Amino acid sequence: STCACVEYYGKALESLIKQVKIMSIHGKMKHKRNRIFTEFRKLPGGILVCTDVMARGIDIPEVHWVLQYDPPSSASAFVHRCGRTARIGHEGSALVFLLPMEESYVNFLSINQKCPMQEMKPQTNVLDLLPKLKSMALADRAVFERGMKAFVSYVQAYAKHECNLIFRIKDLDFASLARGFALLKMPKMPELRGKCFPDFTPVTVNTDSISFKDKNREKQRQKKLEEQR
Repeated sequence: STCACVEYYGKALESLIKQVKIMSIHGKMKHKRNRIFTEFRKLPGGILVCTDVMARGIDIPEVHWVLQYDPPSSASAFVHRCGRTARIGHEGSALVFLLPMEESYVNFLSINQKCPMQEMKPQTNVLDLLPKLKSMALADRAVFERGMKAFVSYVQAYAKHECNLIFRIKDLDFASLARGFALLKMPKMPELRGKCFPDFTPVTVNTDSISFKDKNREKQRQKKLEEQR
């Protein structure tokens, strides 16, 4: 749903999935977008993590799966997203992830877009990669900061969903969401003000001590900290 989520999960997948080409595209890339898009089209296989900038008006041959991690902000966008697969006589599959409280969106899409859907049973024996993602955040401030920005942007996008009777920000389980983003602590943001999260356990490490793996970025950070002191 957001550029920050694409940045975070794109980089996470690069580290977690080996021997598969992972590429990312979002609206803030501008000049890079065409190059990445052309390169991805030529690949024999791979994963493209993207925002709705790729939801319509593009043709990538033989896309097998479109995975919609975030529910699209509009019903028409859902159909356009699905349309990136099963093109010109080819077969393909589209999957959207929904929380139990969001299931009425299925009926809404069926009526609004005449788009029937069927439930896909949850996969069994799913590997838990969140501890590894947390370790990556502890080892590199860039990963930690990306995760925090992604979480904030996700919550803000969710709050602006056009179907706010189905996607209710007040019903969102922020603790589970933060665990899903492998956060080390809860960020400060208006939507969380005054709330307690007993189901979320922050790390005991002082996150200010987490440094950037990039030596130049860490040098700049230390300089700013020194100035603040």
